[in-house]
Amino acid sequence: MLIYLFKYLESLDFPGARLFEYLMFRSSMAVITALLFSTLIGKKVIRALQFQQIGEEIRELGLEGQTQKKGTPTMGGIIILSSILVATLLFGKLDNIYILLMIITTVWLGMIGFADDYIKVILTNKQGLAGKFKILGQVFLGLIVAATLYLSDEVSIREKVFDAKGRVKTEIGINAETGKREVRQMTKEIKSTKTTIPFIKNHEFDYKSLLWFLGDSADKWVWVLYALIIIFIITAVSNGVNLTDGLDGLATGASAISGATLGVFAYLGGNIFYAGYLNIMYIPDSGELTVFMSAFIGASIGFLWYNSYPAQVFMGDTGSLALGGILAVFAIIIRKEILIPLLCGIFLIETLSVMIQVTWFKYTKKKYGEGRRIFLMAPLHHHFQKKGFPEAKIVTRFWIVGIILAVLTIATLKMR
Repeated sequence: MLIYLFKYLESLDFPGARLFEYLMFRSSMAVITALLFSTLIGKKVIRALQFQQIGEEIRELGLEGQTQKKGTPTMGGIIILSSILVATLLFGKLDNIYILLMIITTVWLGMIGFADDYIKVILTNKQGLAGKFKILGQVFLGLIVAATLYLSDEVSIREKVFDAKGRVKTEIGINAETGKREVRQMTKEIKSTKTTIPFIKNHEFDYKSLLWFLGDSADKWVWVLYALIIIFIITAVSNGVNLTDGLDGLATGASAISGATLGVFAYLGGNIFYAGYLNIMYIPDSGELTVFMSAFIGASIGFLWYNSYPAQVFMGDTGSLALGGILAVFAIIIRKEILIPLLCGIFLIETLSVMIQVTWFKYTKKKYGEGRRIFLMAPLHHHFQKKGFPEAKIVTRFWIVGIILAVLTIATLKMR
């Protein structure tokens, strides 16, 4: 929003107005604003939740320190989401299709999570929002994202242009941030269902190739496959973060780590010079997403001020469903969704631990008449609690694993 004001001030030769043209300046301001905003409103939101007696109901699971958490305010995801939106609205380009998609994702999944928390806490219905309505909401969002990315004229990627000898053509261009001349690879803008895939030479994979058996009809039906994949990714990551949100600061910190990595990808993939140098997919206008992810990181770190052990507030489904959906949609937009199993490995292993536990329990109960467990308790973080590890140590070690996975994910840029 402020960028439009300062563009006008620049036309009046207002000193310093040109700063808002620089992506890194606006991203820096977004992270600072979101961090300060979440920190400043955090205590007020916590007091308001306490006044309304919006506290977490804790099931007796025999975990150390569990009873002390009873009554801790929940629905704190309001702090994170409001901080993201404020910083993005102030420093982002609101006519950018990708920024609009991220705002819609934040608000939509935040509303679904809020409805779930409201039913659980205010209406005292422990079941919360019915699972089918959560899934339906995630499916609806997936359809919006898929339709936008597939149909919108504002969404495209750029492919390299080769000469008769198979060499990439080059041209002289001006760097938008530095104003300096630079040699860059020539590209052409196309609509495509291609995405980034690690460990192969050209680093790209087209979903259309999965429909090879349809022959020439693949172009007509690839949008169906594309929509189904996007719906699956959004649902899986959103619910994965939701399952991980069981220890103080665990989901918040892990989300911030994954978000920072995706922010790096967005900046590099949205800059024609860096994309050409690293030989990665160039997506015009996607660099603006750096502003949104900066706000995401700032809001998450600010929330950790109150959510770190011992937590003064929990994010609830209001936050966890939205954070997972944001990471998923962001990765889809910048064509890095295939990297999610590696980057978001913490969320993946937490989800798998639940699936394995439930499947094995049902299988052994049917076969032996008594259900057996692989883990002492699922999700995985509770298994380590049962083994006697302190909560703060479990969270810190999960963060460390998350950082290692983030570094490995960035390394895939050149591993082919």
